[in-house]
Order: sequence, then structure tokens, then C-alpha cells
Amino acid sequence: MSTQALSDPELFRQKAFINNEWVGSDDTFDVYDPATNQVIGSVPDLGVTETKEAIIHASNAFKTWSRTTAKVRHDLLKKWSDAIMTHQQDLATILTWENGKVEKEAQGEIAYGASYFEWFAEESVRSYGHVIPSFSPDQRSITIKQPVGVVGIITPWNFPTAMIARKVSAALAAGCSVVIKPAAETPYSALALCELAKRVGIPAGVVNVVTTEKQVASIGKELCTHPTVHKISFTGSTQVGKLLMEQSSSTMKKLSMELGGNAAFIVFDDADIDAAVNGLIMGKFRGTGQTCVSPNRIYVQKSIYNKFACQLADKLNDFKTGNGFDKSSTHGPLINEKAVEKVKAHVSDALEKGATALVGGKHLGGNFFEPTILTGMTADMRIAKEEIFGPVAALFEFSTEEEVIELANNTPFGLAAYFYSRDIGRVWRVSEALETGMVGANSGVVSSCTTPFGGVKESGMGREGSSYGLDDYTVLKYINMGGV
Repeated sequence: MSTQALSDPELFRQKAFINNEWVGSDDTFDVYDPATNQVIGSVPDLGVTETKEAIIHASNAFKTWSRTTAKVRHDLLKKWSDAIMTHQQDLATILTWENGKVEKEAQGEIAYGASYFEWFAEESVRSYGHVIPSFSPDQRSITIKQPVGVVGIITPWNFPTAMIARKVSAALAAGCSVVIKPAAETPYSALALCELAKRVGIPAGVVNVVTTEKQVASIGKELCTHPTVHKISFTGSTQVGKLLMEQSSSTMKKLSMELGGNAAFIVFDDADIDAAVNGLIMGKFRGTGQTCVSPNRIYVQKSIYNKFACQLADKLNDFKTGNGFDKSSTHGPLINEKAVEKVKAHVSDALEKGATALVGGKHLGGNFFEPTILTGMTADMRIAKEEIFGPVAALFEFSTEEEVIELANNTPFGLAAYFYSRDIGRVWRVSEALETGMVGANSGVVSSCTTPFGGVKESGMGREGSSYGLDDYTVLKYINMGGV
């Protein structure tokens, strides 16, 4: 593919974006197509100096952006959302090119990202305070919500449009300005969004993108320790999240952290098996299994274990792994060789310890790995404890409700969990007992712009999306008025 395949080639930007200007550098790094391992292009490898400049511009922009009316912010965010949907196909093409996911999924991600700009456009005009009954007859007490300030945003490669949309839309709706460091694997989706932001009239300095490959750690530290940055929003591994939290403690920043997951997917013997199979396919194999809420440990009750495994295998036999631009492909590549090696190691570990590959289990060359079903899984296998981040469905057997709740919660992570049951009492019990921030009860999908996304335990803090999402980018101020 080349930029000639885009209806609007100007969306493919190969420079960083600071204060509404495209910023280059003599130091660059290459970006690769994971399906072919061919170079797509190169972008600037910036460092602390440019990050400081971006923070200064964001701080200057905040002084005026934070004082604009909610209606002004609403109108600009809605225009941004509309522009994204107008260019949906081009943005999806860029996404598939740098991330590898099939075009249909890429188109869905663009629409999903646009929905956050639309949602938070509407939420921006509904950031209400309260009047509190006064403790004295000559005084009045109220609260107001104000934007927290400049926000440092660090995003991953698996949803290069959606992750930025979820964070930036809420930040701008609240009146904040942002400095974004996108993943080195997928910078072009972020830069295309900036091109559209500039076109629709988002003021200079409100949105900035600093690209880097070599200076990831130093730029992250600068965002976390710079006194002008008042909040960090990060999606990524728990290990890195803890480091960023530690660095941010020096200036007591507000934090949003969406970190690692080890999601359980439970199928009880009273479940609708067809629905459970379809739900698992939606949750497990979307993005070739490279999602933070992807089911990692699949627990199936003993009496239906074989039936469930066979029905799931029938579905996987219809999958076709290939280039995301191939219309016949149902699943694309993993992001890079490191991701392939991790999946291979997890599968090998399970097979060596007695698991069986009911379907798949093989590396197909390059960054492609077969969609796989492993049966006979046990607690001593690595997949039971580690997030696989690949197209592998690992099926564990269980006997009782109490047993599987204990198994599901036996992890330091708590992002999402899923279960299928037609017993209404069990639906309530299990939903309440699972130690996660999100639960899919008879559903394999938990994320939308209208609902709060986030985890508990070592899966992070804060919520994205929904009416709660705006609060993460505001501070609550109490005002007491005397002499009334």
C-alpha cells in the first residue's frame, strides 16, 4: 500500500505535531507494516527538549482553552467526530497498515473512536456542580468542577485510534490541553487525528503529539515529573504503570491507569452454549487476541466442557489468518516478532505440561500465528498466570461455582471478566463476586463510549468513557460564600 491508496494523502503525516505545527528532526525511526515487515515510513525520534516545548505550548493554550464555554468545546469536538467519520476509510487504511488488524475491525475502531468525541462533546455541557445546604444562615456553599490542567497521555499500539480518542476527548471536553506520546509501532493514526483536529479548528497547543522510539523512558519521565503537567493518563503494562506512578508522585499528579489484564471467561452448565461460543469469539479473537480485556483463562464447567470445545473448534475452522488488506482474512498478524515469540512460548509451555492443541498451535511465519484452542489446561501453566496477548483460547475445567470464583479471582489483576449463565440468581452472585472493574454477564463485549472502562487491583485506577469519564480530568472546588 502507498499513500496513493488514500483518498486524502494529507492524512498520512510523517512529522510530530506541536502547537499546530508539523515538527521534523534529523533523528528518525522507521515504522513497519506487521503483515509484511516492510517499512511504511519514518517519523521524528524526539526527546526531552521537544517534550518540554510541547508542555509549554500546552500550558499556554490551557490558559485560554480552559476558559472557553462548554458550548464552544462541544461544537469543536462534534466537528472532530464528524471529520473522523468522513475520513473513516482512510483512517482505517492507515490503522491496518501500521497495526495489522483486518480492515473491517479497523473501520470499527475508527467509528468507536469517533463515538468518544461525540459523547464527550455532549458531556462537556453537563459538567455540573452542586449547591450544598449551608451550615450557617448567612453563608452559601457550592462546588464547581474545573479542568485539572495539562495532561500527559501515553498510549499503546493495539488500539492506536481508540485509545487516544478515549483520553483526548474527555480531556478536551473538561477544558484540558494534552501532550500525547503514541506507541512507536503506530504513530500514524495519532498524527492523522491531529491533521483533522487542525482542520476543524482545535486551537494551537491544545493537542500535541511527540513521537519517539529511543527516548520512550525519558519522555515518559519528563511528562511524569514536569510540574506543569497535572495529570497522567496511561494505557499499558502494569510494570510500566507502576514506574509512571512512582515518577508522578514527585509532583502528586492525578492519575488514570488502564493496565494489564488476565480476564477470566466462565461458562456454566446452564449457559446458552451457542451464545457463549459467539461471545468468546468476539472477546478473545478480536484484534488477533491483542486486547487488554481479551479472555485469557476460559473456565468451562465439567459437564459441558467437551461440547463447548467442539463447538468453538467448529467456528475457528472457518478463520483465515492473513494480511489485513486481504478481504478474505478474518484475522491479521501479531504486532511484531517479540509478540510472536511470547505466544509461541506460552503455547509450548502448555503443550509440554500436558495440554492439547485442539485447533491451531502453529507459527505460520512472519508475524502470523494460527488461532488456537488449547484443552486440558492446568493451573501450573504460564497462561494461567500471564496475559498471553495472542489468538489462543486456553480452556480450563471446573466443577462448582465456588471453585471457579476462587480461580477467577486468584490473580493480582482485575480489569474485566465474563461469564455465561441463565440462572438469574447466579448472574447476580457471580457479577458481584468477581473482583474486576467490568463484568460481561452473558456478553463478550464490555466497552462503549457510554459505559465506564477501567479496572481494580493491579489493573489500574480511574475510568474512561461514560458520565464518570469526565471526572478524571477535573478537580472539584468547594466555594463558601459569606456575608449573604
